Amino acid sequence: MKILVINAGSSSLKYQLVDTDQDKMLAKGLCERVGSKDSYIKHGADKDERIFAQYMADHEEALKVVFDALIHSERSTITSIDEIDAIGHRIVHGGNYFDSSALITDEVLQKIESLCTLAPLHNPPALKCIQVCQELAPALPQVAVFDTSFFQTLPPSAYMYPLPYELCEKHQIRKYGAHGTSHRYIANRCAALMDQPLEDLKIITCHLGNGCSISAIDHGIAVDTSMGFTPLDGLMMGTRCGAIDPAIIPFLEEAEGLTPAQINEIMNKKSGLLGVSGISNDMRDVRKGAEAGEERAVLAYEMYAHSIRKYLGQYMIEMAGVDAIVLTAGVGENCDRMRRLAFAGLQPLGIILDQEKNSRSHHGKERFISHDDSPVKIIVIPTNEEMMIAQDTYEIVSEL
Repeated sequence: MKILVINAGSSSLKYQLVDTDQDKMLAKGLCERVGSKDSYIKHGADKDERIFAQYMADHEEALKVVFDALIHSERSTITSIDEIDAIGHRIVHGGNYFDSSALITDEVLQKIESLCTLAPLHNPPALKCIQVCQELAPALPQVAVFDTSFFQTLPPSAYMYPLPYELCEKHQIRKYGAHGTSHRYIANRCAALMDQPLEDLKIITCHLGNGCSISAIDHGIAVDTSMGFTPLDGLMMGTRCGAIDPAIIPFLEEAEGLTPAQINEIMNKKSGLLGVSGISNDMRDVRKGAEAGEERAVLAYEMYAHSIRKYLGQYMIEMAGVDAIVLTAGVGENCDRMRRLAFAGLQPLGIILDQEKNSRSHHGKERFISHDDSPVKIIVIPTNEEMMIAQDTYEIVSEL
């Protein structure tokens, strides 16, 4: 079955065409800066990637460009939309409505739309992409795969906030989490690499990139995660502050004369690595600054590692132990120095990093970086949310 996977961001659109029969990616690409005069599309994989300047006023135009690239590019694997069997969409927020992926119907669309206030940057463009696909290929079944659904298994003690219960009920305030598709994928790959059933393992999964989240997966069930009501909570990130004392917000409102919207902008876009280092939200740039001895870069680096270690300890206690810790995304996969700092001194807890394995460069490869004698396995696994979305889509469409 050939499945087109659509991942719509606020100003971007990622896509992959996946052949589930061969478990193979046939084509992929990325539309960037959608809505800007500088918009462009990257189409192709690895050495075959081509970049084309292409004005895309909105996600509707971007999706039309995607279909054109899939059908008419030099190395096209299809000649018509009719060769696609189904479309899978990444949807950031499914609220309390969805604990699994769902075939898209009018009712599902209404529920996704009702959650736009909880994910204003992501749910609206995803909705637009679904609607455009319905217009361009009305006969194709479409499936919604929700980032939040994996965390619907959290117990109330983990997902509730200690606010007045009535307010939480009225406004659907709870921990929803994010990156759920990524956490689910790497947990399953972890079990396969360890040659053990997922149901027999306690795993801590770490999605560490510009956005960061850590999850506790106890015998295949997500029991806690660092992101909360929004993706702002939890770990220090590229531009997001993560968890802070909430009293800082009214303090800044009064001390600096800032509005809630301005503070929200600061916490989401001007904090984290960028805010502390003053250099960049990119870990590679911060690392260079730290290695050059720039004090704020060193501080940002250490704070980032400190926030990782806090959640590792918390989740080990929550699950009464851990069998494996998995790292993915840009920092988790590629920054050996950050991994070394995050795991330093944890040998008494059974977490022993192999320094030689950790320092080897194996871009895009799954690998163990823990010492052979480490009771807790440390594994680097490149995430593949698109393949997870394709699998979910295949399973749902196959039952139609």
